[in-house]
Amino acid sequence: MRNTLSLAVAALLLAACSPNQEPASPVPPPPPAANEAGDHSSHEGHEGHPGEDSVAIARLQPTAGNQVSGELMIRRLGDRLQVTGIVSGLKAGSEHGFHIHEKGDCSAGDGSSAGGHFNPSAAEHGAMDAPAHHAGDMPNLVADANGVANVDGQLSAQATLGDGGSNDILGRGLIIHADPDDYASQPTGNAGARLACAVIENAG
Repeated sequence: MRNTLSLAVAALLLAACSPNQEPASPVPPPPPAANEAGDHSSHEGHEGHPGEDSVAIARLQPTAGNQVSGELMIRRLGDRLQVTGIVSGLKAGSEHGFHIHEKGDCSAGDGSSAGGHFNPSAAEHGAMDAPAHHAGDMPNLVADANGVANVDGQLSAQATLGDGGSNDILGRGLIIHADPDDYASQPTGNAGARLACAVIENAG
C-alpha cells in the first residue's frame, strides 16, 4: 500500500513539473510599412511629367557648302526641357537663328526638307518669352572667337519630349540659320539660309 501511494505521489509531482503545452513560437515583428506596397516616400506629392525620363540627341550635319556641325542633348530639367551641347564651324562672334522645325528630314542639301518652324498651336513667331511664339522658337546662338557656340538653355515651355502629344519634339528637325532671328518678321524671323540640320532622336 505504501509503495502504491509513493508511486502515485511521484506521478503527480512529474505532472506538476511538466508544462501543459509547448511554449508558443515568438511572433516575428511586422515588416516595415514601406515594404508592404513599395516605398513611395520619395515620390510623395510628385505627379511627374509624361516622358520626363526621355533623353534626345540631335546630331547636326552641315548643309551643302557649309561646315557647321555639332551634337546637342535634350532632356527635362524641372518643368522645362533643357538643350545642351556644342556647335562648331561658325564664323567668329557670329549670331544665328536656332529653331526646332516641323519635320525630322534633313535629306535636302539646303535643309528645306525640315519644313517650317514647329508650330502646332499656329501662333505668331516671336521671342521665347513673348506671349505668342512657336513651340520651336529658341534664343539665337552666339559663337565665340573660335566659331564655337556652347549651348545651354531652355526650350519653350510649350515643348514636350516623348509623350506623343501634339507638342512633342521627338522626331522633329533642328536647324541653325545663317543670320540672327529678329523675333519680329513673320513667320521665320528673317533668319536666312540653313547652315545645319539635325533630327531629334531618342538617345536611348
